[in-house]
Order: sequence, then C-alpha cells, then structure tokens
Amino acid sequence: MGTWLSADIPAFAVVGRVNAGKTATLATLLEIDDDELLRISATPGETTEVLPLPVRYDDEELMRFLDTPGFQQPIEAMKEIQRLAAGGVPGPAEIARFVKECRERFPDEVRLLEPLTEGAGVIYVVDPGKPLRDSFLAEIEILRWTGRPRLALLNPQGEPAPEQEREWRERLGTAFNLVRTFDAHEARYDERRRLLEALLQIEEHHREHIKKVISAMENEMSDRLEEAAEAMLDFFEKALTLRVSEPLETRDRGIPARMEKKRADLEARYFKKLADLENDCLKRLLKAYRHHLLKPEIDPAGHSGLNLAVAETWRKWGLSRGQLTAAGVATGGAAGAVIDFGVGGHSFFVGAAIGAVVGGAAAFFKGGALPELRFKGVSLGKVQSDGQALEAGPPQNPNFPWVLLDSMLIRHAGILDRAHGRRDKAPIESGEQESRVRAFPAARRSLFQKWFTSCLKGSPDRGKEPEVFAELVAALDEGAALPNE
Repeated sequence: MGTWLSADIPAFAVVGRVNAGKTATLATLLEIDDDELLRISATPGETTEVLPLPVRYDDEELMRFLDTPGFQQPIEAMKEIQRLAAGGVPGPAEIARFVKECRERFPDEVRLLEPLTEGAGVIYVVDPGKPLRDSFLAEIEILRWTGRPRLALLNPQGEPAPEQEREWRERLGTAFNLVRTFDAHEARYDERRRLLEALLQIEEHHREHIKKVISAMENEMSDRLEEAAEAMLDFFEKALTLRVSEPLETRDRGIPARMEKKRADLEARYFKKLADLENDCLKRLLKAYRHHLLKPEIDPAGHSGLNLAVAETWRKWGLSRGQLTAAGVATGGAAGAVIDFGVGGHSFFVGAAIGAVVGGAAAFFKGGALPELRFKGVSLGKVQSDGQALEAGPPQNPNFPWVLLDSMLIRHAGILDRAHGRRDKAPIESGEQESRVRAFPAARRSLFQKWFTSCLKGSPDRGKEPEVFAELVAALDEGAALPNE
C-alpha cells in the first residue's frame, strides 16, 4: 500500500475543477466549519496538496477522504495519457505511468491522480451550472481510465438550466458508476447519509466498513437529539422558574417615578437573564452539532423578546386558543384530582370537574393577552428594614412556555439545516417560521402543559421529567425530518 491508503480502510479522493466545491463538499460531509482544519476559499488553487481527512468514531478510523488539487490542464493531460497508450485505449496502467513520469509538467493532475493509482475511489464534484466544455470531457475521460469506483456529484452553485443539468447527467452516466446531486451549502443529515449509501453501492471491497460508518452516523444523530433535548429541558426549567427581585424601601413606594424606574430596571434585568439562559442553551446545541462559526446572538432588548412584546409572536407561535383551552382543562383536572384523592374519593371527583373548568377557562381568556411580568411585594427577611421587595417573574400569558418551546424547536431545525460547508456567519433565523407545537398530539400537549405548570409554580415535577424528555426527543426527531421553511 502507498502513502494515502490502508488495506483495511476505504478511501475516496474528492476531485474536480478548481472551486467546483470539492472542499465545501468535504466540509459538509465531515461537519467541519473550521477554516484552520479545512479552508474554503474563492481563491483559485487554494488546495495545492492532497489533504487526508479521516472519519473517526470512538477513536477508530473507519473511512478516509482525500481533498485534492483541482484539474489545471485536463486536455493536455488527457493527450499525454493517450500518447502513453500508443494508440490503444488508456487504462490504469497508463494512468500509473503518467503519475510516475509527468509530475514536473502536470503537478496538479499527478497529485490528484496519485491516490487513485494506489486504490482510492473517486468522488468527482462538478457544478452543473457550467457549460459542458471539452476540458470537462477530458477530466471525465481521465477519471474513467483509472478504473476505480466512481461517484459523480452535481454541486449546483446557482440554478442550472434543466437542459444543461440533463446534459451533465447523461455524459457523466456513461463514465461513472453513479451520479447524484449534493448541494454542499444546503445538504442536511439525510442527504449526507444518502451520499454514504451511494459509496456503499460502488465500493464492494469495504462494504462492512462503510456500513459501520453509516451505523455510527445514525447513532451519533440519536445521541445528539438526546443531548439537545437535555439542553432544552434544562433551559425551560430555568426560564419558567426564573424570578428577579429588587428590594423596596418605604420611600420608594410613595413616589410613582421611583417605582416606575425600579419596575423598568427589574424588567430589563429579567429579560437579560432570560436572554442569557437562551444563549447558554443555543451554545450547547451548536456544540452538539459541531458548529463553531455560528454564534447565538439573543438580544435582551428584543427579548421582550423572542419579540414577546409583539402580538404577531403570540399569534404565530405557541398553541392556538382552542389548544390552550384543552391543555388548561387537562392541567386543571389534574390539580382538582389532588383534592379528590386527598379526601379518599368521597367528593365523587367533583374537584376534578371544577379544576378542569377553571383551568380551561383561565387558559382561554388569558391565551390571547400580551405578556406582562408579575410584580409583587415579597418578604426578604433581613434584606431591608421593612422586609419588602419587588419581584418579576415569567409573563402571565399561559402561552409563554409554548412560545419558548416553539422558538427552540425552530432554532434547532435551523441548526440542522445549516451545512458546514457554508462559511458565512448569518444568525440562526427563526422569525419567519410557523408553529411546531400546534402539530403536537393532544397527549403530548397535555403532558408538557402539566410539566410547564409545575415549573411556573416553582416546583418542577421530577416524576414527569422522563416522559417530557422522551416526548421532546420525539419532537426534535420529527422536526429533523421537516424542511425548515
């Protein structure tokens, strides 16, 4: 075995024209958004040497990709290989001679072909938006002559004309084992998985290794969903139990201007802490999905919110009024049932009926209201001589926890949609998305509502947490399968 390969590890060289998207394809496939590790640039010839990129799970290398220089002189190289064939049909032997004898004249072509002569498979990346010129035809012929397993990837840099893309597919289909579309700037998890499955179809000698990579990739996604659910659960509990207080003196209560200033300061502190909690959660999500370029940028001033001060937020996100009513009925019924069991059932479950009606009515009538922070005087013991304080808690709107949940579900989907081959630092958008929680099954909404209620009361129901966690994982999994549009 030569420099690039191991007898036990499948290897694929990613080749193509300069700036066709080879490196971006690798970045997305391997989830590398760090320019220090894998530089993506519009500068021609950025990749000048072969760069091995191992695929490791549990510290075991299962596969290897090779980032190669782009073709620079494909037509001239093709003619030289034909000359080496002396009138015959070129094949692997002539490619090997070309690599051995023509390094000085064709340094880039020799570097990219060298791993193929040692047994690497081929992933050929092209932009179907470009005309199929003679130079591309030369590249296709050279790669066909290698005799290696070959996969062609159409990586559109824009919107190619249908006729042009059809021409590319037909021509590539004559020289490659498979032709697939893979947009390096948009590909999601399922598209990365399908690319590996395509390699499984063309590589016979390392099928078990490739299967192992696919299985490890699936297990990793499952672990990430659980990690994301844990981060969100932690965020919701902290956000819904968040209280901020400000000591009060007797002289403050007597002067409206002072009270208004204290109220405004307290509100600002509350939303700052809420924004900090949200930032921490998003950092955990970005870390779980290996995003280093993206940064959570939650603005506390706009956090009144997630634009919580804008009526549109409450109309678009969270539960509908009818769903809030139904969830409130379930929660109220559960609270009333405590009274029934407390008296041994002798109330004939009248408490459950009353609790259901009261809970449902409260949710219905408050559900459309804009949020207001709770401000109340509470005892702080020895903090002040008069022992009073002003406290700000969660907005009174019962939709508040559902809006928080919608926000996180949509941002999670945005993170999943973000291909690692992108190098811009655009924020994770969420404002234009529709509600996800409204599609929840009724039983899931009821479960979440009961847990949310316990958190809002300051005593999270630990008994329900495992169920809430499992349902949250299921919701994230369902969201991963949906386009984030």
